[in-house]
Amino acid sequence: MWLSLALNAIVTLLNTKALAAPARAPPQDSCGWLAQEWDAIVVGAGTAGIIVADRLSEAGKKTLLLELGGPSYWITGGRERPAWLSGTELSRVDVPGLYLSIFSERSAPTCPSGVVSAFQGCAVGGTSAINAGLYFQPPASDWDDNRDQGGWRSADVQAATERLLARQPSVTNYSQDGRFYLQSGYEAVRKWLVDDAGFEDVEINDEPDNKDRVFGRPAYNYIGGQRGGPARTYLQTALARENFHLQTGARVKYINQVGGAASGVVAEVDGVPQNASLAPNGRIIFSAGALLSPQILMYSGIGPEAVLQDLASASFTPYVSPSQWVVNPEVGEGLFDNPNTFIELSDPTIRSYTYPYADPPPRDRDLYLSSRSGPYAFAGQTAVFFGYVPQRDGSRIGVQGTIGTAGFGDYTGNSTITLNVYGTSGLYSSGRVVLSGGNFTPGPSSGIYYADRRDGMAIAAFIYDIFQALPPSGPESPAADGLTPLNIARNSTVEEIYRYITTWSQYAVGTVNHWSSSCRIGKCADADTKVIGTENIYVVDASVLPPLSVNPQFGAMVAGEKGAERLLATWSAYYAPAGCGLL
Repeated sequence: MWLSLALNAIVTLLNTKALAAPARAPPQDSCGWLAQEWDAIVVGAGTAGIIVADRLSEAGKKTLLLELGGPSYWITGGRERPAWLSGTELSRVDVPGLYLSIFSERSAPTCPSGVVSAFQGCAVGGTSAINAGLYFQPPASDWDDNRDQGGWRSADVQAATERLLARQPSVTNYSQDGRFYLQSGYEAVRKWLVDDAGFEDVEINDEPDNKDRVFGRPAYNYIGGQRGGPARTYLQTALARENFHLQTGARVKYINQVGGAASGVVAEVDGVPQNASLAPNGRIIFSAGALLSPQILMYSGIGPEAVLQDLASASFTPYVSPSQWVVNPEVGEGLFDNPNTFIELSDPTIRSYTYPYADPPPRDRDLYLSSRSGPYAFAGQTAVFFGYVPQRDGSRIGVQGTIGTAGFGDYTGNSTITLNVYGTSGLYSSGRVVLSGGNFTPGPSSGIYYADRRDGMAIAAFIYDIFQALPPSGPESPAADGLTPLNIARNSTVEEIYRYITTWSQYAVGTVNHWSSSCRIGKCADADTKVIGTENIYVVDASVLPPLSVNPQFGAMVAGEKGAERLLATWSAYYAPAGCGLL
C-alpha cells in the first residue's frame, strides 16, 4: 500500500506541469462566434462537456462550447477568494480545503436562483468546480448489470477509462509533503471497520471491482495539492486550438429543430436571445447535467407528451403544436440521487477539525501557501468504505460511507466526526425531472429517496451490521475505548434504524446532489448517445449513466471520453464549412 502511495505522490509531482497547463485565453474570434457555423455545439462546460469538446476539436471538428456560468478556477479567470489567498494564483475553487464553504454560502461557481431547484455548479468546470474531488473508478458490475447498456459495458468503456486516467490520474497522497493529516478519525474508524468488523483495507482505485466490505483512503483528482478536474486538463488543450471556442455567460434556452433535426441553439447572452448555428452534418451535444439537459430538451419540444403540452399551454417555448414535437417519454425519467444519512460519532481519541474560510489556523495556512501541504490540501474526507447488501431477487444494493473531520448539527464537540453513509447502485427507487413554477424550473420529483421500502431496509441492515462491531455504548454513556454513535443508538434494531434514516431530519433523507440517470442509454438515448427520435441531438453527461456504486464524477468523465468516441464514429467524414474562421 505504501509503495502505491509513494508512486502516486511521485506521479503527481512529475505530471503537475503537464497536466495543468498554463492558463490560455480563448482564441480571438475574427467575426463573432454567432456569425459562424459549428460542427459541434456542446452545451455545458462541466465535468463531461469539457472532455467532449476537447476530444471533438482534437479530431478536427469545429467546436463551440457554451456555458451558462463564468470563471471558477484561477486558470479560468476565477478571482473569488478570501484575503489570505491574496498574492497567489488561487481562487477559492482551487483550494480543496475550502470545499465545504461553497455549501455554507452561495458563491460564484454555483447556479443562480431560478436556474435549477438543486445545488449545482454553474461555472467553467460545472460540478467538478464545487465538489470534494472524490474520484472513484466504478466497478465493472456498474456497467454490466444494466441490461440496457448495450455498447457501454465494462469492456466497451475500458479504453475510455484508460484515456481518462492518462489525462487525470487519481491520487491518495493529496498533501505535497507526502503526509496524511487529521488522522485521529481515520484511525478510530479503521480500528472499527478493519480490525473489529473485518473489512479489507485496500487501495480503492487499485482494485476498482472490489467494493464489498472494503475500507481505504479516499482517491481524489487533485493536481499538485490543488483541485483538479477537466477545467485544468482537457480545457487547456482545447483552448490552444483554433477550431475551438468557449463562450461563457450563454444560457441555452432551446434547440432550433424540425422533426428532431437540429440547426442550432438559441442562447440568452446578457439577456438577449442569440442564435448559434450548426454547419451541415453538425451535432448538438447536451452536457448540462442530469437536471438541466432534460429541461432544455423539453423546452425544445423533445420529451414526455404531458410535459410538452404543459409548456405549450403556457406558450413558454416556440414548440406549441404537437406537430413540432418529438415525443420521447424517457427524457427526464429514472433520475437518481444517493439517499444519505449523517451518523455522528465520538471517541476520546478524536480531535475534530473545521475549515475556516476567511481565517485558517496560521500554521495550516502557511503550510498550504508554501508547499500545497497540510489540511487545506484536501477536502476533509479521511476514509471511505463500500459494501453490498444482497436482495431476494438476486440483485444487491450498494452502500458507501465517507468519514469527515468534524461533527454536524447538534453534535459538534471536539471529539466528534461525521460518517456520511448512503445508498448507491441497485436501489429500487428513482424519480424524474419535473418542471415547476411559472418559469418551469427543473428539479427532482418526489419518490427519489426510499419510495421502495427495500432501499431503506438494505441500508438500515448495513448500518446495523457494522454497529455490531462497536463497543456497547449510548449517547449518555459513551464507550471508554472506541466509537460511540450519538444520533442513532448503537443498540438500535434494524427497524428502528430504518425509521430514522427514512424520516426527514437534518441528519437523514438528505440530498447529496449526485444527480444522474435521467436520459439512460437504451431508453432515452441510443448507444451513440443520440436522443431517440432525433437526427443529430445527443446527451453526454451523468444523465446517460446508470446509478453507480461510487461518487459519479469519475463515471461522468468516462462518459465524456466514451461519448466523444461514439460521436466521432457517427461522422462519415469531416465537413469543413466555409466562412469566418478563428484567428
